Amino acid sequence: MSRAVQTRRLREHVASLETMTRFVLATLALGSGVYTYLGVRSLLDGSATVIFFAAVIYSVSVSVAMYGFWTYLIRFLPEMRDGGSRLSLVGIMVVGSAMIVAMSSWLNAAALAGSAAVEQHLAVTLEDFTADLDQAHGNALGALSLLPDIQRAGERFARLAADEQSTGALTGTSGSGSVVQLLTQMSAQMNELAATIEASRQTVQSSFTEGQAHLAAMRTLVSAPGQIAQRSDEFAAEAVKLTGVIAALEQTSIAPSVMRAAADLSVGFIAPIADGGSADLAGRQDQIMATIRTSVDAQSKALADAAGEILAQPKVPERRYVPLTSAEAVIRYASDFVPSWAGAISIDLLPAVLVGIMCVVHGAIRRGEDEIEEADRITAGDMMRSLDLHETLLAKRQAAAALTADQQRPAASAGLPPQSEARPSAENVTPLTLGERKRGDP
Repeated sequence: MSRAVQTRRLREHVASLETMTRFVLATLALGSGVYTYLGVRSLLDGSATVIFFAAVIYSVSVSVAMYGFWTYLIRFLPEMRDGGSRLSLVGIMVVGSAMIVAMSSWLNAAALAGSAAVEQHLAVTLEDFTADLDQAHGNALGALSLLPDIQRAGERFARLAADEQSTGALTGTSGSGSVVQLLTQMSAQMNELAATIEASRQTVQSSFTEGQAHLAAMRTLVSAPGQIAQRSDEFAAEAVKLTGVIAALEQTSIAPSVMRAAADLSVGFIAPIADGGSADLAGRQDQIMATIRTSVDAQSKALADAAGEILAQPKVPERRYVPLTSAEAVIRYASDFVPSWAGAISIDLLPAVLVGIMCVVHGAIRRGEDEIEEADRITAGDMMRSLDLHETLLAKRQAAAALTADQQRPAASAGLPPQSEARPSAENVTPLTLGERKRGDP
């Protein structure tokens, strides 16, 4: 295929695709406008009428702006021959594309994936609240880990008291005395502390069960059918209730009370007066009570340290649910909705591909025209028009000659010289060349 034929066909194809190009640009602009309308409608507040007209006006403005912008570029950019002009229009296209993304693409993404993005936000928030509830429950149950140690200490004091009373295992003298009284007192204190911790178990479990019920309701709202806005409002109400449950669990922890009770074991230790009948027995009782005091101090320190470790655990951070619109959610979780973003941007910037195609085609046409001869650029249509023009000129010349002949006949009959003799004919005049005119040669 010759270069001339190829260039001619490319021009024919460009001309035949003119209507199709306009149709494609109009369809893409209309599609973007529709999704822009759906996206902007979720951002407006007010009456339904105001929202409708405001969204329609904005979406129509976007569609018209897109159609006009790409129409100008697809007309002018392919015709630019010098690099400076072409580079300037490319820069304008980049700036315009960024503006289109800013005013339309994110709204298109909100329309395509807005509901899914809000559901993603609900799911992420649900995971956070689930972790908070588990942490608060763990902190509240932390003091229960001290219960076995406290129960063993109480049982040990009770067993020593029973052994002392029955066999005199500590003082060597059986019977109820000061040592038995002190050991019984310490056993009672340990049992009271264990009962307090055990009683808190039911309160913690009740609060945790209530929190799980709120989590179940929130989990249902995440995947339930229906309008996402209504589900988001219900989710927010459940989140507020769950926040209260978590705060209650934080306050339910028995660890501070255990720490104070452990300190009271040592600070509030009250040893009875030795009541032995002899000085030797009284001395032995004082010695045993001093040993018991040392044991109580060690037990108090161990419990206080364990309670301190529980209290040193990280507190549950304060958290509240922040509702997001579909546009805000699709921006925050953009990495999770890359296909939606790609589709939203592509529908706006796809005309740039058409502009590039037209630039390549027009460049090929210009290169082809530069390489072909001048005669090869004349088409059959051009030749037909040239022949028609030539025939028209001949007809006019013949008509002028006939008119001149008619004017000469009356003059000849009247004895006047013919016009051909009076006025030189243009056919008998030899034209001067440009050089002869300049020299003034005759």
